[in-house]
Amino acid sequence: MHAAQAKTALRRAYSFARAAHRASSAHPLAPLQLASSHWGHYDRSSYWSWKLHVFGASITATAAGGLALSTALCEQPADEEGSERFVAVGEVDPSLPTFTFDEVQEHTGAKKNGTWVVYKHGVYDITKFIASHPGGTKILLAAGRSIEPFWQLYAAHNHADVHEILEKLRIGNLHEEDVLMLEKLRKERYGDGPYSHDPARHPALKVNSSMPFNAEPPAELLMQSFITPNDLFFVRNHLPVPNVDIENYRLKVSGLGIGKGKEIALTLDDLKSKFTHHTVATTVQCAGNRRAEMSGVKQVNGLSWDTTALSTANWTGVLLSDVLASVGITDEDSRPEQCECAVAENMDTCDDCNSVIQHVQFEGLDADTEGKTYGASIPISTALDPRKDVLLAFEMNGEPIPRDHGYPLRVIVPGTVGARNVKFVHRIVLAGDESPSFWQQHDYKGFPPNVDYTNDDYWKFAGDSIQELPVQSAITEPKNGAIHYVDDASDSSFVTVKGYAWSGGGRNILRVDISVDGGKTWATAELNESGKRQKYNRAWAWTPWELDVEVPPGTNSLDIMCKAVDSSYNVQPDTIAPIWNMRGVLNNAWHRVNVTVEEAEVEEEEEEEEEEDKTEQRA
Repeated sequence: MHAAQAKTALRRAYSFARAAHRASSAHPLAPLQLASSHWGHYDRSSYWSWKLHVFGASITATAAGGLALSTALCEQPADEEGSERFVAVGEVDPSLPTFTFDEVQEHTGAKKNGTWVVYKHGVYDITKFIASHPGGTKILLAAGRSIEPFWQLYAAHNHADVHEILEKLRIGNLHEEDVLMLEKLRKERYGDGPYSHDPARHPALKVNSSMPFNAEPPAELLMQSFITPNDLFFVRNHLPVPNVDIENYRLKVSGLGIGKGKEIALTLDDLKSKFTHHTVATTVQCAGNRRAEMSGVKQVNGLSWDTTALSTANWTGVLLSDVLASVGITDEDSRPEQCECAVAENMDTCDDCNSVIQHVQFEGLDADTEGKTYGASIPISTALDPRKDVLLAFEMNGEPIPRDHGYPLRVIVPGTVGARNVKFVHRIVLAGDESPSFWQQHDYKGFPPNVDYTNDDYWKFAGDSIQELPVQSAITEPKNGAIHYVDDASDSSFVTVKGYAWSGGGRNILRVDISVDGGKTWATAELNESGKRQKYNRAWAWTPWELDVEVPPGTNSLDIMCKAVDSSYNVQPDTIAPIWNMRGVLNNAWHRVNVTVEEAEVEEEEEEEEEEDKTEQRA
């Protein structure tokens, strides 16, 4: 193959791989984070066999250390049922040169000298793989270092097909002394593994990822009560759950308005004793709720959430606005010195006014292998408005917040995407900019439907960070594919349809419309009283709904769908295609469920009884 042809083939392979199925975590997050966070209903073995196929040609190290493209596709035989193929990875290869760790650290991609990583004894040049990595550019966190600690965080990498891809990128061996040094550091830091101290979970939860743990409750249990029991509340973790020592825990507040180099520290008892307690019923919804449906239109990147990546709880804590007021932050103009440039009150500040507090940054105690913690931010206007009910919560449904949900303290931002409801919060920073965290800067953003990972410049199309979520509704009963039994197909019957509706920003639900014939006719659902009586523009919790719908005689199937209308008269879009985005977020299209109508089989004993009744009547 000529060099030009090889480059073209490689480019196409990478482009296709970026656009195709991405079994990654909930975001372009972890180095080589390719699976456990996003298997959903997909089989990881078949995925990686597919990945090897579409990855195209093998990339092999030449004597000169360059990369050559082989034209042969990597066809993989199916694994035997119940068995796992073994691929030797990271073992010593005498045919390859040896590098020191110092040499590896010189290849971080910063000086166009390639990007190398280490795994056990192996040294790998991943430069050409970065573009097709399902976890996005976060793989660069491991540049010039060992990927083994990252693989401990995202255990799905420990799979034969992943190992095979890595070995295609092998260029050498790591010096033995450096291998021992890295292994010693890894054991000192992680011991039995970063997830070994995670809490126990309820067996009813549908697990979308085990490490980090992400799960949602069954739809049929979600609406059993207005408030979701703690054990069934959906779980969204980005990293291992920290084991917090409450005796040494401090909430630290710093940044603009506090004073340069100054920091205010509060214990949990300080918060409980010095501020008024408030309880707010709030629904928390993941941006990726209903992502699995969006993948049905075109594959997206992220956890394969169904319709239940949301839950509702009574959160008890103190108002963030009260805490900020106690340290002198009472309005959006709080700043250490007067701004020099004049701007309209409703416009953004100019560069000379970057000392104005515009955002409140939150940092959690959950950390990755490099000690970098989860973080997010909200606008200062949201934080300071007492009617927004932003809480620093320490109780969930009358109990201390469980570890999975943020113990000992969680930021609750009603009406705002779950990603900003930072768990395990231990630091608040008042700043002119959004949180520098990866999850604020490079995740939880929308994209137009014409952009996917085949666009080399896709990131320039990213929208602003998601804050308030759009109007949403979904059917929880009956389930898709259910059978509605009728005694006599020639008679009419009724089917009970249940679900939830919710809108961001505190917007109330005005109406939920239901159709059982694919949208030809509609009926209005009955709204739950607890949802209906929420205050205007402070409807932080969902509104359950229910409707008994008549099934006409002779009906063979039901095409059930729902759509909600909020107090701003926002209505859900009818289809997914116009709102499709490569991250699979913000799916609020009409929810659809197909139900088959069948005549119930009459038991033989019942038939005999009916025949006896008829005989008696004739007599």
